[in-house]
Amino acid sequence: MALMQQLGRTKNVTRRSNKYLEEPLYYRLFKDGSSEIRVRQQLNQFLKSSKRVYKWEVDDTIKKLRDRKLYYPALKLSETMVTKRGLNKTVSDQAIHLDLVAKARGIPAAENYFVDLPEASKNHLTYGALLNCYCKELMTEKAETLMEKMKELNLPLGSMSYNSLMTLFTKIGQPERVPDIIQEMKSCGTTPDSYSYNVWMRALASMNDISGVERVIEEMKRDAEESVDWTTYSNIASVYVDAGLFEKAEEALKELEKRNAHRDLSAFQFLITLYGRLGNLHEVYRIWRSLRLAFHKTANISYLNMIQVVVTLKDLPGAEKCFREWESGCSTYDIRIANSLIRAYVKEGLIEKAMELKDRARRRGAKPNARTWEIFLDYYLKNGDIKLAVDCVANAISTGRGDGGKWVPSSETIRTVMQHFEQEKDVDGAEGFVEILKKAVDRVGEEVFESLIRTYAAAGRTSPVMCRRLKMEKVEVSEASKKLLEVISME
Repeated sequence: MALMQQLGRTKNVTRRSNKYLEEPLYYRLFKDGSSEIRVRQQLNQFLKSSKRVYKWEVDDTIKKLRDRKLYYPALKLSETMVTKRGLNKTVSDQAIHLDLVAKARGIPAAENYFVDLPEASKNHLTYGALLNCYCKELMTEKAETLMEKMKELNLPLGSMSYNSLMTLFTKIGQPERVPDIIQEMKSCGTTPDSYSYNVWMRALASMNDISGVERVIEEMKRDAEESVDWTTYSNIASVYVDAGLFEKAEEALKELEKRNAHRDLSAFQFLITLYGRLGNLHEVYRIWRSLRLAFHKTANISYLNMIQVVVTLKDLPGAEKCFREWESGCSTYDIRIANSLIRAYVKEGLIEKAMELKDRARRRGAKPNARTWEIFLDYYLKNGDIKLAVDCVANAISTGRGDGGKWVPSSETIRTVMQHFEQEKDVDGAEGFVEILKKAVDRVGEEVFESLIRTYAAAGRTSPVMCRRLKMEKVEVSEASKKLLEVISME
């Protein structure tokens, strides 16, 4: 029963026939962990099987995958359940699917999906989903054009469409347009919701109009008290922290705490983060104790947030204690949590402790990820240990990103390493680094090859094949580099 309450459903999957999956679909997908690779593996196994699931189970699983930003597996589940399992989509399902297509395959694919929808499905839900996609991608012209089209079609415009537009204008540096949209909402009979008020306050705060923010707070309390929740006070507190009004921020945080009647985990997280920004370590620990009492098991994300905040407040012993508590009871060793303490050790110059923790995490089954290697890379670069820095680059490239994409070192990192080999006249080191880079990028680029040419010249080495390499790589070097190229290309 507790399991079903967590899933938000009353149906009991344990009583269904053996034609159905023996456990909730969401639990099956996260059986071996929450990384995208593990989830994809479990999803593929389920889709290859003949086991059935309820539609509400699919919907619930897609929602949870979206919440975790696992868009590819969510899209695959959504597609396959229709094409191979005969699941019928509602218009609401189609709107969600459109959003997944945009996130996983890009806006052009989402536009094609929208165009191919039956005319009956092109209502405020699917139009609104496409509008939201345009806004998220900061495609201002397309967003405004689509909004006008929705008005022409007399589609009901809810707060979500206006909220998307306001968020867009805030992100592109046009917060002054937000108050006009609020007025348009009101004139059209659309009541601003909690998110609307939050964006409105943020826009005013970005224009340093704190008195305007406070007028919005008063209007909200007067006209929309029922829509005010803990997120509103989290936003208010954040505005006051940014403005340096710490006393008012603390008042907002006290109200946030009162509004968290349902003991929302995110509310606790925001309280810890915002008290951390206020530098109030005492309150951070008080909220942390409340969080742990509120939940039977403390989530990994909570430990991650707590350790990051405590480290920022320079309480390394407290961070270590928190880490030990997590480590002693964790069922899955989360490399992100180890990274938070590794980063703290490295920042304090405690490199041996950082290395020991990395090795301990590996023994517990958590391989270093790209971020782990980035932490050590930054340390070695700052300390001039280029050999170990190159090893970190190689390891990060080999590991790749968590979403399956390639990890690519920053241009600054590449420049620093190549400059080192150039100064040391180390041709072999430079060539080795170029080979490592080729595993991450399709085209190494002019800057790298120009540095490589200078390295050959400084070392008095020749490379008869360098001209051919540049042609193959389609690299055009500067005039100065061409002169050096003539020298190093001589037999």
